Amino acid sequence: MSSLFGSSGATPDMAARKEQMKQSIQQELAIANAQQLINKINENCFAKCITKPSTSLTSSQETCLSQCMSLYMAAFDQVSRSYVSRISKERGAAPGIGL
Repeated sequence: MSSLFGSSGATPDMAARKEQMKQSIQQELAIANAQQLINKINENCFAKCITKPSTSLTSSQETCLSQCMSLYMAAFDQVSRSYVSRISKERGAAPGIGL
């Protein structure tokens, strides 16, 4: 029956698999978030900068798109850093909460 319920020798292997699965999910979430960010940048910056679509971009449209994308990325970066900082602080305080 030890093969059905596992044995003490299988625990490190299971922990390694669990960690690998966790990392894989985190990577997939990061990719999905990046794709979502790019889609939002495309939607918002296109709507803001391209008022009259044509076969090519004018220099002012290129400048607008570049600045819009830079601002969007800077804002996303700031929000991400703040979020990570907050989560880190909460995890640091978590062991004392509710005990």
